[in-house]
Amino acid sequence: MYYLGIPDHEFIRGKTPMTKEEIRILTIAKAQINPDSIIWDVGAGTGSLSIEAALSALNGHVYAIERNHEGIDLIQQNAAKFKAKNLTAILGEAPSALLDLPSCDVAFIGGSGGKLSEILTFIDDKLKVGGRLIINAITIETMYEALQFLKEMENYSYHAFSAQITRFDAIGRYHMGKAQNPITIISCTKLKNRR
Repeated sequence: MYYLGIPDHEFIRGKTPMTKEEIRILTIAKAQINPDSIIWDVGAGTGSLSIEAALSALNGHVYAIERNHEGIDLIQQNAAKFKAKNLTAILGEAPSALLDLPSCDVAFIGGSGGKLSEILTFIDDKLKVGGRLIINAITIETMYEALQFLKEMENYSYHAFSAQITRFDAIGRYHMGKAQNPITIISCTKLKNRR
């Protein structure tokens, strides 16, 4: 049986960035995934979020888009490890790597390669009405660009919050906090089509 929040150490890692356990839990909760959801994960990294999404949507499908070969290898290894047979890893850069994908119910953006506005425009055309868009921003610039885009689009309800996770490790008899990088999560619902 699957329980949300796979521990980080369970994933095959390498040097590719990975969405950490606590952020994955928040992101998946905000996505409101249904068992038959079609999900895009843009900038999937190691595929940790893609795996959690695939295990939440057992009758749906996850498309994990990653531009680095190492990331694709890790996504495939992790998909095999967690038996996520409803996950397809796609090597390529968004938005061009999204062209042949079916419309989605949920879209995650974890990395944009400097093409956030282009990616958001493309996703807006393919995200179903009522669908969820979740943007995990690690930089102020990404957060600002995403919020400006959503404000101008006028067809989403959205809110943003920042999460700062501190994990406590045993140091002898004591415990010391080790802060993780803060993340801004922008959680959106598509209200209507633009045209």
